[in-house]
Amino acid sequence: MQRILSGLALAVGLGLAISAQAADQELIKRGEYVSRAADCMACHTAEGGAPFAGGLPIHSPFGTIYGSNITPDKDFGIGNYSADEFFAALTEGKRKDGANLYPAMPYTSYHLIKREDSDALYAYLMSQTPVHRAAPQTSLSFPFNVRMGLSGWNMLYGKSLQLENTEGKSEPYKRGQYLVEVLGHCGECHTPRNQIGALQQDKRLTGGLLNGYSAPSLLAQDLAERGWTSADLTGFLKHGMSPQGSMFNEMFPVMHLSTQHLGDEDLAAMSTYLLGEQPPQAKVVKAVAEEQLSDSAKRGRQQYLNVCAGCHGNDGEGKPHIAVAMQGNTTLRLADSRNLAKVIVEGIREQQFTGFERMQPMPGFADKLNDEQLTDLINYLRQAWGGLPGDMGVQQVAQLKAE
Repeated sequence: MQRILSGLALAVGLGLAISAQAADQELIKRGEYVSRAADCMACHTAEGGAPFAGGLPIHSPFGTIYGSNITPDKDFGIGNYSADEFFAALTEGKRKDGANLYPAMPYTSYHLIKREDSDALYAYLMSQTPVHRAAPQTSLSFPFNVRMGLSGWNMLYGKSLQLENTEGKSEPYKRGQYLVEVLGHCGECHTPRNQIGALQQDKRLTGGLLNGYSAPSLLAQDLAERGWTSADLTGFLKHGMSPQGSMFNEMFPVMHLSTQHLGDEDLAAMSTYLLGEQPPQAKVVKAVAEEQLSDSAKRGRQQYLNVCAGCHGNDGEGKPHIAVAMQGNTTLRLADSRNLAKVIVEGIREQQFTGFERMQPMPGFADKLNDEQLTDLINYLRQAWGGLPGDMGVQQVAQLKAE
């Protein structure tokens, strides 16, 4: 009898242990998904570095901030953080020692994260391999280097984001709101900031500036003006490509490290939130005949044939696996043409998208086009395929190029 009881006790204990282990693995798996949705790796992994080991330089108007080590290393990472302390870091911008984190860490969006998502993320990060390496020291100009001063900043702006009431909205819309506004923290780049780096919430998602590039407006009407439909936007988040072009600059790692790993329902939910449950009609831009172009745009057509058509096609049709089409391209529809000027001057690195899709590197033409030629080319692209007037001036373009 004693043996039987002992055997039963062992079996029960083993069963409970297996059940607890399965629950832990499920929590870790959920935490991995949260980490993708929250795009943690983008800021906490240096190019070519170990995952979550920090070191990525984040350039700001106040200096360079380096992504911190969030592996479970006890000296340089978060190995000594409790779940409560981790939640405080996410939602209040507080380190374990009580010091303020710089708001490059998007706690201004994460302050609305669900506690169960925080705990799952904590479990996932704590399951990673510790990396015993300190991230480079952040050095900002005065007074932004005084962490104590952030206490006042946090009182004013730390929790300024509040979600709009979703009563009467569908479940996909509500889920999309949480993914866009909180986990995905899209507003951190797509919302303008004031002189001390705080988000201007009255201009939420109307567009911002990031390292000289425009993070364009995500408002439904503005997206529709640039040709976006719900299906195209969902596909763009999944694959990094759509009829409107391909992701580049700071959006490419967002797709590569985050959105391509999300479920189709969540991506559709994000599109539903951004475009609305009754999306506005996507604007279709028709090509403009050469005789209708401005004088500058007519000159620009020759520049296009000289340096662009070999990859993008004589009629802007693009070439699969080489270069995107100009017809319907959303970048050409941005009114200030900042991104268009930057791309032409600086080029784009080779990019690997989902599956076997890739785009060849686009060279920069800073040494091949002077300001007048660049202006003419931009005016041609704007007017021929962007639905915009070909009236940019040389000084305007020179300023965009320099910023």
